[in-house]
Amino acid sequence: QVQLVESGGGLVQPGASLRLSCAVSGRTVSNFAMGWFRQAPGKEREFVATIHWTGDDTDYSDSVKGRFTISRDNVKNTVYLQMSSLKPEDTAVYYCAARFGGRGSSMTGEYRYWGQGTQVAVSS
Repeated sequence: QVQLVESGGGLVQPGASLRLSCAVSGRTVSNFAMGWFRQAPGKEREFVATIHWTGDDTDYSDSVKGRFTISRDNVKNTVYLQMSSLKPEDTAVYYCAARFGGRGSSMTGEYRYWGQGTQVAVSS
């Protein structure tokens, strides 16, 4: 059974950085394209970033482009989300997700496996 476990969330001040990790078990992560999504209170889950299984192709939402970087280490079976210049509007529960096939996607419905989420709060 595939399991995804996120870590690295926390409470930070505006302008700070955080790195989220998503550890994949049960199957090698190179079988999957991976994505990061987030959900703020009272809002729908939204796309943040996605990465091709090789790591050669990435895509980001406009709201995080230039500030966040998605990467993966297929040897460690882990995917990362480096977040910089954090803003209060980045506050949300962040989820990683896995989908079969090499190409990443911004659509939640295309992901088969989801982690339980990690909370990120940005506040002064």
